[in-house]
Amino acid sequence: MQLTGNTIFITGATSGIGRGLAEAFHRLGNQVIISGRRRALLDEVVAANPGMKAVELDITDPASIRDVAAKLIAENPSLNVLINNAGIMPFDDASGEIDDAVAQSIVTTNLLGPIRMTSALIEHLKRQERAVIVNNTSVLAYTPLAVTAVYSASKAALHSYTLSQRFMLRDSSVQVQEIAPPWVNTDLIKKGDDPRAMPLDAFIAETMAALATDAEEAIVESARPMRDNPGPGEHALVNGFNAYIAENPIPV
Repeated sequence: MQLTGNTIFITGATSGIGRGLAEAFHRLGNQVIISGRRRALLDEVVAANPGMKAVELDITDPASIRDVAAKLIAENPSLNVLINNAGIMPFDDASGEIDDAVAQSIVTTNLLGPIRMTSALIEHLKRQERAVIVNNTSVLAYTPLAVTAVYSASKAALHSYTLSQRFMLRDSSVQVQEIAPPWVNTDLIKKGDDPRAMPLDAFIAETMAALATDAEEAIVESARPMRDNPGPGEHALVNGFNAYIAENPIPV
């Protein structure tokens, strides 16, 4: 993607990777609009980054998504980049009973949130000369972490959705990129000094460099061993399969 001259909307951008990306794009002169549920945190980020904008959004609420999308389009007609970043990561135990409310919250936030947010903005994005959708999945989409089984599954589902979305938008002005972070030192779980976690600033720098290319996946080097788990032929297989179905439609 082109890293300058954009109007960018980022979900879940009051901390961690979302805030890091927002501030990196802001420093490059882009118009950045962040979202989150808590106005105080939004105001704090905007105050630290003059010129940045913010809007309250509950990514689990379809009505909130529709209202925010309408506001974004009306007030920012040049909007051309959507970064689906909001996510939650509760621990669970797939060998026992999983709290249904927690499981639904994870799926609603991590999977339905990006689907609904993109659906609300996609026709606007397709009217832009150049547009980008960035979906934030996880290396756990490829190599699940057993103690966060529902989270890992939700990210695997978002990766699968991203593959289909990219194929369906192949002839449009909309590029679809995916970032799949490794363990990054943020408060997604608990921010600390564990040496296994990648420093946030290093992750943002490497991710921005990767996003600047036309790569379908902006994967930092430390995440590649886990990402490669399904095998390097995944994209060719998925694209070939879908091209075959496009040429030989399934009767409905």
